[in-house]
Order: sequence, then C-alpha cells, then structure tokens
Amino acid sequence: MIEARAAAATAQCPSCGSTASRVHGRYRRVVRDAPLAGMPVVIRLTVRRFVCDATGCGRRTFAEQVPGLTTPHARYSPPLRSALTAIAVALAGRAGARLAEVLGMTAGRDTLLNLLRGVPEPQPGTVEILGIDDFALRRGHVYGTVLLDMRTHRPVDVLPGRDADPVADWLRAHPGVRIVCRDRAGAYADGARAGAPEATQVADRWHVWHNLGEAVDKTVAAHHVCLRAAAAQAPAPPAEPEPAPESIAGESAAVAEPGGVRDVCGRERRLVTRTRERYAAVQQLVTEGHSLNRICQQLRLDRGTVRRFARATSVEELLVKATNRTGKLDGYTEHLRARVHDGVTDAVTLHAELRARGFTGSVQTVRRFLHPLRGAAPRLPRPVQPRPEVPKPRRLTRWIMTDPRHLHPEETDQLAKALASCPELHATAEHVREFADLMNKHRGDRLTDWIQRVQADPLPALHSLITGIRRDLDAVVAGLTLPWNSGPVEGNVNRIKTLKRQMYGRASFPLLRKRILLNA
Repeated sequence: MIEARAAAATAQCPSCGSTASRVHGRYRRVVRDAPLAGMPVVIRLTVRRFVCDATGCGRRTFAEQVPGLTTPHARYSPPLRSALTAIAVALAGRAGARLAEVLGMTAGRDTLLNLLRGVPEPQPGTVEILGIDDFALRRGHVYGTVLLDMRTHRPVDVLPGRDADPVADWLRAHPGVRIVCRDRAGAYADGARAGAPEATQVADRWHVWHNLGEAVDKTVAAHHVCLRAAAAQAPAPPAEPEPAPESIAGESAAVAEPGGVRDVCGRERRLVTRTRERYAAVQQLVTEGHSLNRICQQLRLDRGTVRRFARATSVEELLVKATNRTGKLDGYTEHLRARVHDGVTDAVTLHAELRARGFTGSVQTVRRFLHPLRGAAPRLPRPVQPRPEVPKPRRLTRWIMTDPRHLHPEETDQLAKALASCPELHATAEHVREFADLMNKHRGDRLTDWIQRVQADPLPALHSLITGIRRDLDAVVAGLTLPWNSGPVEGNVNRIKTLKRQMYGRASFPLLRKRILLNA
C-alpha cells in the first residue's frame, strides 16, 4: 500500500488546455498498479480538483491526472491494464484470472472479458489474396467462416455461418481481392463469384488430392474381390495329409471366401449377417419407393447408414470394409491355430510366445480368440499352409496414393502383385501417378488430357470424381497451376479450435471472433 499525492502546483484543463492553479477540493482515489516483486501494489492517491478560470471554457472544474499512473475513471494504472489485457487476449476469462493471481495481479474473469471486449479490432486493409475456410462452433450444427490474408497469414475477419451471402457481402465491402483460395465447397464458390466476379478462384489442391483418394478407395473396395479370387487360384504349398478328408475339403473350400466372413469356428460372423440383412431390407424399401427418412424411422438406423446401404451397388461392396477391419491379432492367428492343434491352449503361455514375435496386445485379447477354439481343439485339423495374404483395401489404397520412392521393397512387391491381378486397379494406379506428376509440377493445363484418359477406362468412382471436377474446372486448374493453397487457412482453423476449447462454456461468437482476430 502506497500513499501518494501529486507534487505539481498546477494542472492543465483537459478541455481548453489552459493552466489552472486554484484548487476547488481534494479526494482520495485508489489505483491498482503493476506488482512489485510479485506483490500486489495499491496506490492511495490524493487527487485535487482544480477550477478552470479561462473565459469561454465550458468546464468549471476538473480532476488532475498523473501521467503514466492514472486515466479518467480507471481503477487500474496503464501498465497494469496493459498486462491484464494481454492476459485476457491470450487466455480469456477463467484461465487468465488464474494466471493473473499467480503473477500478483488480482482480477476476476468478467473483468478480463470486459478488457478483452474493449480492445479495438485490427482493420483488414486492402487484401489482394484471400483465403476462405469454415470451422465448427458446434460440429454438425453451427459453423463459422474465417477469412485470411494469404500474404501475411493473418485472419482479417470471421463471419457467422458458412453460406454464400455473408462472403459475397464482405467481398463487395472490401474491393481489391484478385485471388480467392478456397476448398471445393460450392457455397464459397458462389459467394466469391457473386462478390468478386473478376477474382480468380483457386481450389485447394490438397482437397482435390483427397477427393481422388476417396475415389481410389471406392475403386479398390469394388475390385477387392479380384485380389481374393487371384489368391484363391494361386497354388498353395502341399500340406500334410490328414485322416479327416471332409474337414480338409471344407477348409480348402473356405479359402475362396473373403477373409473375415467367418469366425474361428467356421460360423458366419454376426457383423456379416447383419450387413446382409440390412442391405436386403434397405434395398427392398427403396424399391417400394420409400424416402430415406421413412426408412430411417422404420429400421431405426442413422440416415448416413441408410444412405450408404441405399447407394451400394451390391452387398459385397459393403462387406469389403466389414470383413477387412484390422485387429491386434492380424498376422498371428495361424500361429495360434497351429499351437491349439498341438494341444497348447493356455492363454498366458501363448501370449508370451506372441510377445516374443512382436505382438503388442493384452493377454485378454488372446484369451477371447482362444475361447471358441478350446472345445473344438481335438477335432481341429492341422491348418493348411496359408496362401499369400491379400492386402487390406485401406492399405492397398495407401500404397497407390504414396510416392513409389517412399514405399518399402516388400510393399512395392505386394502392390505390383495386386495390380497385376486386376486391370482396373492397374489403370487406377497409373492415373494416380499421372495426376500426382501434373500436381507436383504445377501443370494444370494437362488436367483436361488426364480427364479424357480416365474416362476411357471403366472406373465409375473416378468418373464421379471427374463430374465434380468439371463443375469447378477453372478453379481446379488454377489450384494445380498457381502456387497458392489453403494450407495457411487450415493452420488457422486448427488454432481456432484451440481458442474455442479454451473458452468452453463462454465461447459466444462475438467474443471468439475478437480472440481470433487479436491472437493472429
């Protein structure tokens, strides 16, 4: 606690600037200052009120101010106010109040939020290259749009919603935008076209590449049966003869089935059965003319599930993902079957053997796998020598979408064998390599030729991708040619997510918008 008073004999009138020396009265003012050695500082300042004798001045009396210590009606000194404002900008309410208390600056969360709201917003100025992207305030329900100056990588404004009209209005109010970088959302394309028709729209090439990956994933799922058929026809190493030819014949016949359709006891998995039943029910209702909403209510399924089952051309397309899910025991099941055939059924012992082979799962995972095998252990034939493993669809998609120079030799060999067994997958891989080449070399002028080559092959998923590209062809060509992309915008969206989570429970849109603009 510091007792103080001003030593000057005179003061200047804030209205007319004349010097006043006649004192009208005195009062005590309490001002909080920046902490000293971590201790809070409170100044009890004796303030004089002067009389302004200047003719023509409308102010009769005024209170003196101490430069650098007081401002009108303020309870914080300018240094303390600046420090608390910086804390509020960085951490907002509750977190900022906790930090301020540790630093010796006592302030409530509402005080910090009021200081934050009082900070003036930075003006966008003239923006020539604009980046646009959306972010979720409440995922699936409420969204916002962030506008970025691509030269400085700083947000210039935040708009509510992700519709075309707010973007178009902002562009009309801020002329001078020459390039608009965006994702492939149609709303932003319409907004940029309406608000800045002379600007060049640039579709982000990462989003185009991502869309290509989705099309490749669908193509691999549709033609995964070709790989299984090729693996079933491949000659397997001769196995030891067994006295139970029926069991061996059944085991050999089961090889042609997709992996994951049946469980360890030979029964069809419940997931496969449920998928077949749901597909038949959804297709029947679609044939009868029911809407998707009606089907959701009748079958008590999510709309996305119903839409996926309705759009599927066959049940095998759905079973590819259902039967090729990865698990901890992938690659160790044959060893477990062989050990069970030899009479070893102790889960702890087998878990130790698998740990020595690189298994990272728990003993409970092994115990769940062994449970249905223990009762049938004496009747199990010796496992047939496994044929070459068919790559999972997701893994095969990753290999096709990866630069061949970044693949391991064994991955390259498996990919080559898979592509050799299916002409459609081989053509898909070639198209991906060509697209990656023109994208990396910024040769968007060759996109039309690439589209014509893709359309010459029977690849429905890629044809659907091309249909979407044609609707936004100019922006996609510009994205594959110009050096601008939406990477900085995506980085700011990630930062916005952090700010939003810091303000959980109090993240109103105006407050979040202020923090986004001030934390750039």
